[in-house]
Amino acid sequence: MAKILLAEDDQAVSAFVTRALSHGGHEVTAAPDGLTALSRLAGERFDLLLTDIVMPGLDGIALALKASKDFPDMPILLMTGFAAERQRAHNLEALIHRVIAKPFTLNEICAAVDEALRA
Repeated sequence: MAKILLAEDDQAVSAFVTRALSHGGHEVTAAPDGLTALSRLAGERFDLLLTDIVMPGLDGIALALKASKDFPDMPILLMTGFAAERQRAHNLEALIHRVIAKPFTLNEICAAVDEALRA
């Protein structure tokens, strides 16, 4: 079981991912945006950060950059439904484990998280 921080501004996606990962035995803390996620990172320890790229306030790439600096051993997964954002994330390969394309299935998101935690 891992403690996962999920940063996702779409309530439906957040609920879906939270349920999927919780069903897999993980403890999920959901944050509605990057700024809230950054605040949660400052106060708690997490085993993995799973973040959407496009969010208001602080986007997922900026969050990943900050998190990787402060917590270099924590795996980071990015999610996006936009090809252009996936390309932006391509430049972060040294900092992130993987970019997951939306839409994804329950099995895909769980497999990606489990793979990142094993790595």
